[in-house]
Amino acid sequence: MSITAESSILETVQKYPKTAAVFMEFGMGCLGCAAAHFENIGQGAAAHGIDIAALVDALNKVAVEV
Repeated sequence: MSITAESSILETVQKYPKTAAVFMEFGMGCLGCAAAHFENIGQGAAAHGIDIAALVDALNKVAVEV
């Protein structure tokens, strides 16, 4: 599965734990907040003024690392 802007924030971190650091680097430190349970990556990034494409690209890079 490739991570997209429509992917759930919480499910992405659960499936790919290394992505938590990427979210933090991009300024999305609210992984434990209620919004992370229902927002997708695109919605969360937009709310924080983050470049969605750059975030998704960075998330996919760490998700494939072994």
